[in-house]
This record gives sequence, C-alpha cells and structure tokens, in this order.
Amino acid sequence: MESSRTEASDVTRAMAGDHDAFAALANANVDRMYALARVIVRDADRAEDATQEALVRAWRQLPRLRDPSRFQAWLRRLLVNACYDEGRRIRRRSEVVLLSDHHPAIADESSGVIDRDRLDRAFRRLPLEQRVVTVLSHVEGLTHEEIASTLGLPLGTVKSRVRYAMAGLRSALEADDRMPVRAQHRDGIGKGRGS
Repeated sequence: MESSRTEASDVTRAMAGDHDAFAALANANVDRMYALARVIVRDADRAEDATQEALVRAWRQLPRLRDPSRFQAWLRRLLVNACYDEGRRIRRRSEVVLLSDHHPAIADESSGVIDRDRLDRAFRRLPLEQRVVTVLSHVEGLTHEEIASTLGLPLGTVKSRVRYAMAGLRSALEADDRMPVRAQHRDGIGKGRGS
C-alpha cells in the first residue's frame, strides 16, 4: 500500500515537472519495461531502444496524463507503441518469444507440453498485432479488458486477436508436425544454436 502511495505521489509531482520524481518512477519501472520489450522485439539492443524511447515519451507526455492512478497502464501502452515503432524502423517483422525467463521451458512432448523451439517458430509466424496481445495476456497476465485499455482498442478487437493468435499458433504447430525432419534441417529449422 505504501509503495502505491509513493508512486501516486511521484506521478503527481512528475506531472508538475519534478525531474527527481520522474527519475524515481523511471528507476522503479525500467527493468520491467525492458523485460517486456525484450519479449516483444526479441533483441537486446532494440528492446533497450524501445524502453528508452518509451521513457522519453513518458516524460514529454506526462503532463497530459488524465488519471495518475492509470500510470502503469499508460506507461505500458507507451512501451508497446515504442516496440511497434522499433519494428517499423527496422522494416521487418519483430520476433517475439512467447515464453520468457519467467516461464521456464518445458518438459518433453510426451507430457503434453510443447518444446520452446517449436513454439518460438510458430509464434514468429503470427502478425505483430497478434503477438503483442498474446504477450500481454500470457506473459504480463493482463485481462482482455486491461489489454484493450492499454492498447486503446475495442474489447472485441482484443478478443479476436487473441483468438486468431491461438488458432494461428495451433495451425503453425500442426504444420511444423507435418514437415519432414529432412526439410526442417535443410531450411535451418531444428538446428542447434551452435550450428
């Protein structure tokens, strides 16, 4: 409870232009922001760029924040938008890993759990919009309503993106299962990291 009062106080002071209050907010959130950006863009340098850009935007736009109690959702939205911009800047689709360090891998398939590489390949095939809602849902643990609020999207759009993402993952995994082992190696799929 004390930390939420401290954050609310820092937000209010930062909205009035207090650099120290904003620095406290940035320090309290930067590691979590970077971890989320790293999952979305799947590259340390690009994640760092997106995190820095989101913090710069936060400082510039903070006086326009309507509800200080919504600071966390607002900051997450700025970060997701910075990740989108980073993806566009590179002019190629960002790659997202559904499973992060918070979701350790994975037993063998006989236990019904999909291995990390197969899931990663399937996840890369999804459009970025579907990847983002999936990461916010499954890694960040947000509800559909919270995702809609964070991204500024209608609830129905979020639900359909999540539904299409799950269907896309299922289809990609099934296609991966049908791909002959020889073709996987020829295409570079299934090679070890040291290859």
